[in-house]
Amino acid sequence: MSFNQEAFRPFRSISPSVWGDKFLNYDKNADLGEVEQIVEDSKERVRNDIVVALGNAKEHGNLLKLIDAIQRLGISYYFEEEIANALQHVYETYGDNWNGASSPSIWFRLLRQQGFYVSCGNFNKYIDQHGAFKESLVSNVEEMLELYEEACLRVQGEYVLDKALDFTRTRLDGIAKDPVLSNPTFSAHIQEALVTPLHKRIPRLEALSYIRFYEKQPSHDECLLKLAKLGFNLLQSLHKSELSQVSKWWKDIDSPNNLPYVRDRIVESYFWALGAYSEPKYSLARVFFAKVVQMATVLDDTYDAYGTYEELEIFTKAVERWSITCLHVLPKYMKLAYKVFLDLYHEMEEVGKIKEVTPLFNRSKEFIIKFIKAYLLEQKWVKEGHIPTIDEHASVAYVTASGGVFISSCYLGMGDVFTDESLNWAISEPPLFKASSMIGRLLNDVAGYKKEQEREHFPSVVQCYKQQYDVTEEYAIDLVYMDIENAWKDINRESLVTKHIPRPLIMVVVNYVRTMFYLYKYNDNFSEVGEDLKDVITSLFEHPMTL
Repeated sequence: MSFNQEAFRPFRSISPSVWGDKFLNYDKNADLGEVEQIVEDSKERVRNDIVVALGNAKEHGNLLKLIDAIQRLGISYYFEEEIANALQHVYETYGDNWNGASSPSIWFRLLRQQGFYVSCGNFNKYIDQHGAFKESLVSNVEEMLELYEEACLRVQGEYVLDKALDFTRTRLDGIAKDPVLSNPTFSAHIQEALVTPLHKRIPRLEALSYIRFYEKQPSHDECLLKLAKLGFNLLQSLHKSELSQVSKWWKDIDSPNNLPYVRDRIVESYFWALGAYSEPKYSLARVFFAKVVQMATVLDDTYDAYGTYEELEIFTKAVERWSITCLHVLPKYMKLAYKVFLDLYHEMEEVGKIKEVTPLFNRSKEFIIKFIKAYLLEQKWVKEGHIPTIDEHASVAYVTASGGVFISSCYLGMGDVFTDESLNWAISEPPLFKASSMIGRLLNDVAGYKKEQEREHFPSVVQCYKQQYDVTEEYAIDLVYMDIENAWKDINRESLVTKHIPRPLIMVVVNYVRTMFYLYKYNDNFSEVGEDLKDVITSLFEHPMTL
């Protein structure tokens, strides 16, 4: 069977990779020994600063500011134990009633980020007798910005934080646009926060941005800044090596000749993996996950953009059987996709055995089979011209959003983190997984539904809202964004109430959602790579920090 664009195929035009073979080869030539020694010396000094501040109650406010800077500069993986112990001590000392020297906002944010479900009651002091936020807050822009960031950590029912978000967002927007009230650097900082609050940012991108901002602050700590830059460069070297590895894997598949209908997004797939976890110890996990994302792109394009319904039925049955013996029944162009798919999961299975998380691998297989069957049902409805109800759409679309597939795949390379309890939790498809799938699908639907309407395609949730409730497109989109915000609240709550699960497993899911938020916030930045993503990838993988 040829790859000609036949009339009966829902074929779409695809943009080629904007990177070519740029990241295919990476030779690690630099002698990093001296750099690593400087890093070790700097780490020791920062550790000492944490210990000294922790031992003096009057310095606890400064301790929180130091931890905040460490995290935002992207070097918290150097001090995981010290930060965890310090925030545990702060929580045990103050409980829900912070009375330290600094604003309660930074205390609230750092503890919630660490998984402590501290109360938002402290924020009632900002409310006046009429139940509105005090206008006097406007005089302290930094405190108001911090309050805005805390409000983004709200869960369902925290009305004081809902009010805080509305109040601070409006006031900060006015300040950022008024050159008299804000210097250019801080104005840009505010505008960045309004577009993407700290809680929704990918940690590696926040480090990239915050290092530049921190450097311009007169009060910055020179040792901390140097450690952040050196750490960034060391990690960049590792990431470039991993990107080269996955690029060679994809190059060997030769998709232009063998799978020309598939989007070549191996660099963007690796970016997605980096968004989920950037720390050195998750190198293996990143490489696996990047391959899974590109493989999911192969499957998505096969079901959504090339395969006929009859061919997809055959492919679905082959995935259900999960056997190389199915190869002979597949159409010619599907054989390679199926073999690459099985080979990748065989590789993951071996890692699962080594990491002693075989039950998680088995559950991942179940997720992928469920995912493929849901894809087929989507295409069945397309063939029938069926516009699903909101509930019907959710029952299928949140499965094809692939949260279960992706997160379980994320976890396979992290096996050393798992306890028996956390393994059982991950296998159960917890609410955290479901909320992440919901956000991913809703973002994707809003970002891509107009382009998808140009051809025969599974209806987006926007179309479903319009039909079921007879509302305008604009109103339907507003409803979707409300659903997204409510799902974020669910993510926030689950990351707080899910106890006895190692924090890295929680944060991978949060970071996975943050990465989807970045890629699909305004448009489909994965399929049609925009200038902002090009600039980010260039900064992450091509340009080291200047010391």
